[in-house]
Amino acid sequence: MQLSSINLPNYLIRLGLCPPENQNQLIIKPVAAKNFNLLVTLPDGKKLLVKQERYNQDGKTAGEFGQEWRIQEFLQHFPELTTLNPYLPKVLHFDPGESIIIFRYLDEYRDLMEFYIEETIFPPAIAASIGTTLAVIHRATFNRDDYQHFFSQQSHSLPETVPNLISGLERITPDTFGLVPVDGLKFFALYQRYDSLGDAIAQLGKTFTPSCLTHNDLKLNNILLSNHWEQSRDRRVRFIDWERSHWGDPAFDVGTLIASYIQIWLNSLVISNALSLEESLRLATTPLDHLQPSIASLTQAYFHNFPEILTHRPTLLLQIIQFAGLALIQQIQAIIQYQKSFGNSGIAMLQVAKTLLCRPQQSIPTLFGTMTPDLIPPNPSHNSPETLCAPLR
Repeated sequence: MQLSSINLPNYLIRLGLCPPENQNQLIIKPVAAKNFNLLVTLPDGKKLLVKQERYNQDGKTAGEFGQEWRIQEFLQHFPELTTLNPYLPKVLHFDPGESIIIFRYLDEYRDLMEFYIEETIFPPAIAASIGTTLAVIHRATFNRDDYQHFFSQQSHSLPETVPNLISGLERITPDTFGLVPVDGLKFFALYQRYDSLGDAIAQLGKTFTPSCLTHNDLKLNNILLSNHWEQSRDRRVRFIDWERSHWGDPAFDVGTLIASYIQIWLNSLVISNALSLEESLRLATTPLDHLQPSIASLTQAYFHNFPEILTHRPTLLLQIIQFAGLALIQQIQAIIQYQKSFGNSGIAMLQVAKTLLCRPQQSIPTLFGTMTPDLIPPNPSHNSPETLCAPLR
């Protein structure tokens, strides 16, 4: 069955999510997304988000919603984790046969990336809430063999993190030339030119330590911010789209978040062959120093609420910074795959990624600025955006 605004009312009635007498009173609107999404407004004002995975040419789906539902099963199987419910989406129904999942739509929340772009402000309090929420999830599930066993029983494979990324970068096959545009091949040429970059990613892969529940795609547009975040001090953010979640490395989640903030800066650079690097940095509409307080607050809040992680992982901060660089490389690959391009902005992103991966210690003050957390040793000699955008050599 392929959902539509015509057959959806009867589907909801069969599930008991809509009284039969209200089927002609539903307001159904499509929502732009990679899946087929419909937003349903019920007569009482409540809203449902109905999502159906799109079918590929073979008539199959990726099965990502099964992973999202697995999180709900996880919380149901271990009642002591119900305290995590306020931070996660509310799933009302999952239909694996039709690849349909239904959520309670959180009308009182908004997309965090949308908030940042529209408001052009980056309150550290919001970033601190994100760091706190992530720490609560990681800490509640950390080093629990029974939780790990729960996820190991599922048929889904591990998300594409370090090992798969390395193999995809280091080996270019004839198929690559048919899939990647000419501009995209420039990325592979640059990557393979610098042994230090490949070595850093390989070493990062060896440190990858699955030890708790991880989101694995924790970008800013997968975070919802309460419309009343200024008045409320509880549950200001929720994490959505757990389709890639698994038992993973906590550093991966934190690094992905930091990379998402870095991308706001990189996407605001004025890139031109006529401009030097220093001129591009000066003309950035969102300078890095506007984001540094948020990056610092996020990291401070995470370690404040999960301090014991440093006992198990003393070098976790450096690995977080390296995972931020890895996330930037993954973003470059996504741009090549979907936008078929790799220009000057991609080269700038690769420059930053290389610095984060190969020189994480020197990158610390550049990322956190004057708000460098006490647990991070300052290094003022590297405290400038030029450090991150050092030319590839």
